[in-house]
Amino acid sequence: MRQPLVLHPDSRCTAATGIDVLASRRGAGHLVLRFAVAGKISALRMPDVKASTRADELWKHTCFEAFVRASTNNSYYEFNFAPSTQWAAYGFSEYRSGMHVAKEVKSPFIEVQASEERYALQVSLDLERLPDLPKDAVWRLALAAVIEEKLGGISYWALTHPPGKPDFHQYDCFALELPAA
Repeated sequence: MRQPLVLHPDSRCTAATGIDVLASRRGAGHLVLRFAVAGKISALRMPDVKASTRADELWKHTCFEAFVRASTNNSYYEFNFAPSTQWAAYGFSEYRSGMHVAKEVKSPFIEVQASEERYALQVSLDLERLPDLPKDAVWRLALAAVIEEKLGGISYWALTHPPGKPDFHQYDCFALELPAA
């Protein structure tokens, strides 16, 4: 299911002209995401691809994000993916509370492709072992991107933006529903 991301009303971005995400469940506990950025890719700050490892604070620079929760509870997981293929996974017991590293998540498979006018990052996640994400439940997703331009600007993109500053954790952002596979 392809979804366009919307630029936050207080953000400006001259390099990226659009971002969309293709999200699908493959099997009961498997999630595949493909983020695609259109625009002048050479004007974006994109770190070089390196070994895929866990890292913190990826959201401070260009980063693609997914927040996933079961439709039946308030706990959720946050996943960050950098163009370098570094990644992070965190769990929350409720809105911005009870944060912990989601050690149950195996290293995702991340692939990047870039041209002058298009950049894509595809990630395949095995979420089978996450206790607060039942495989037979409907999953709700908040999909987002933080885009940093070489000239220094940072913009925030999401499926939807609640009023106020960018905050991808708000429950209103969990706008995409994926049925159980």
